[in-house]
Parts: sequence; structure tokens; C-alpha cells
Amino acid sequence: MARPKGILISIGGDVDKGTSDEPNYKKSTVLSFFDDGILKRILQEMKGKDSRIEVITTASEIPEEVGNNYIEAFKRLGCENVGVIHIKKREDVQITEYSDRIKECDGVMFTGGNQLRLSMIFGGTDFLNIILERYKNEHFIVAGTSAGAMAMSNTMIYEGSSDEALLKGKVKITTGLSFIKRVIIDSHFIKRGRFGRLAQSVASNPSCIGIGLGEDTGVLVRNGNELEAIGSGLVLIFDGHYILHSNIADIEDGMPVSIENLLVHVLAKGNYYFLKERKFYPSRELINA
Repeated sequence: MARPKGILISIGGDVDKGTSDEPNYKKSTVLSFFDDGILKRILQEMKGKDSRIEVITTASEIPEEVGNNYIEAFKRLGCENVGVIHIKKREDVQITEYSDRIKECDGVMFTGGNQLRLSMIFGGTDFLNIILERYKNEHFIVAGTSAGAMAMSNTMIYEGSSDEALLKGKVKITTGLSFIKRVIIDSHFIKRGRFGRLAQSVASNPSCIGIGLGEDTGVLVRNGNELEAIGSGLVLIFDGHYILHSNIADIEDGMPVSIENLLVHVLAKGNYYFLKERKFYPSRELINA
């Protein structure tokens, strides 16, 4: 299978607006964006300040406010050619103008919110196919933060509280947008303590690599294989290939999950991880050493 020519940029997000069902969780009324360094990197991977970006707000409960904040954020970096696409229901995907704009831009940005809205509204549509084909065949950038990052993989977490995450059945998984296969992406990973739900997800799907994204942090994925950690925080990699034992297939729902030999890597800015090879590199210089 040919490797995609485009680039994925998955960001762990900052303020969660709809993905969390955790007890005592309170939504913030203040929009906060990830580090400007990541925004700059998105522009650099496109055409710099001359890039045409389309922001897709479908996951958000406050799409107009989110869209306006992205316009202002990119404007501060000198990029004013930013469009916002408010697709709020599946019927909106049929609007020809939106597809035409995707055909003309240099990349898209999926905002945070509820990742299940992304899979339910875009799954199987021509709109999504246009983005997928451009990502596969062109230097096209697909970025996403929080829910927008989690929906990038073909296996997607859509529910699971941190305090019950290692009880069987408490983590819910469905099909995502499938820009990348054999990975499971989780966001707000450090701050919300989501170690358990990604561990259960990987134990249930050991062929997948788990990617836990801290806030203000992300991974840039080249060739569908080469992960580069970007941003100010940490990225955790969960490799289930070497699991020797797990009881998850034999216990009843609600019972504690046990896992033996789950391999974990911790990446900071400038570290690399190759998915197919399942290999960590401290720096780019060491990749071909």
C-alpha cells in the first residue's frame, strides 16, 4: 500500500468541550488554544503565511465562537486566508460550496468538541472522501485538536471516564475517520489522567499503537508512519504487541482489567516514533545512524 503524501497533525487540545463524561467535570466558558508554536508549525507545513486553511467546527457546541477564535489566532501569525466551515448536520455535507472549498485549500483543521459527531456526520460521505484522497495523493495537511485528533484514526475512543477506565466495558470504541490505521489516539491525556482508558483500548486492540497526547502537545505524522512529537508537553506511546497476558476476554463487564507487559514510551518535543517498526528515536539525527 502506498504511503500517504500528506501530513497529519494531531494535538492534545486545551479545553475539552464535550468529549468528557467524567464526574465533576465542568466545561470552561473561556476558549483557550494550544501553544502558538503548534499553529506556526501547521502554517510551516502548508505554505506559511500564504496558506489557505479551512477550519471545520462540526465537533463543537459553540462553532461560531470557535471559528472566530481560530481566524484571530491564525491572523496573529500573519495568515488571513482562513475559512470556517460550519457543518452542523449530515445534510450540510451535501452543500457543494463546502466541497469546492476543500478542493482549493492547503489544509484543514478539525476543532475540538465531540468526536462522535465527526464520525456520525462525515462517515462515508463524499466530503470526507475528498479530504482523504487529497491527504493520500498530495502534500495536504489534516490537523485536529482534541476531538479532531481522536477522530483521525480508524479505531476511535468516544466515551470512558478516567476513574473507571480499567473496568471492562467502561471504555467505548467505534470507527473514526480513518486517516491513519492501527492507532488509537487519546487527548488531554496527562491532565485528565486517561492512562487507564488508553491501556484498556490497546489491550482490547493489541495490533493498534496507543497515542496519548498531552495538552499543548501533538504529533506530526509523515508517510502515515513517522511520528514527531511537537509542542510543550508529553506524548505517551502504548505498544500492545508484547502483551503476554490480559484477562479482558474472559471477565465480565465491570470487572478490573489486568495487563502484563504493556510497553510504554514517553516522548517530548523533538523525539520520534515509527509506527510500523515500533521504534523510538531521541532525535532525527539518530534515525539513519
